[in-house]
Amino acid sequence: MPRVIIPVGFSLGPQHRYVRPADPMPESWEVHLGGDMLELTEDEVGVYGAAFLDVEGHSKLQVDRDRLIKALVTAPKPQPNAARIVDRLIGRGLLLEFDPEGPLEDLFRRYRLFPTAEGMGSTPEEPEYHRMGHQDRALLAVHNTPYTMWAFSFLHPNLWAACEYLSAADEADSRADDETRPEPAGVAREVALNLPMMVATQCAFLDPVVVL
Repeated sequence: MPRVIIPVGFSLGPQHRYVRPADPMPESWEVHLGGDMLELTEDEVGVYGAAFLDVEGHSKLQVDRDRLIKALVTAPKPQPNAARIVDRLIGRGLLLEFDPEGPLEDLFRRYRLFPTAEGMGSTPEEPEYHRMGHQDRALLAVHNTPYTMWAFSFLHPNLWAACEYLSAADEADSRADDETRPEPAGVAREVALNLPMMVATQCAFLDPVVVL
């Protein structure tokens, strides 16, 4: 059963008409999604953008479809068609529902993760946490496994392949014993538990695998 909902893709911003006098209202908003560039209406981009806003909720894995819709219909400028637009964006692949603690292999084979923030490393006080953020402002701190996947997983065909690679690398490390060596599913779960926060803080974006 889905527990969380997150945006997918990378926003390319508003697109204006080539007209004079200039029209202040964009013709559309564009989102890069896999091998496509999708156009969103004003209502759609408002709902898509709202999926990023509840950073605290995402950090606690509390933002699901119902919570997102409730936030939209109770906002200062309510969106009365929130439920229908959320369904539409899910259908278009721009919103993703999943369970971070459920089976992840099939899901991770369909996506890649791209870093969009600065890596800030660890601190002497908390060497077990690795930070990421923008303009020297740390927005998120995670343990080594999700940090490594955040930084390097885009080099692999998909997220699951990256999980397998990291697991195999640890297996080859003579310092890793049977109790500490992670299986691919364990690596995937660490990533999945941190994924909503990575996306909400715009430290990363999730993108569908392009099938050629």
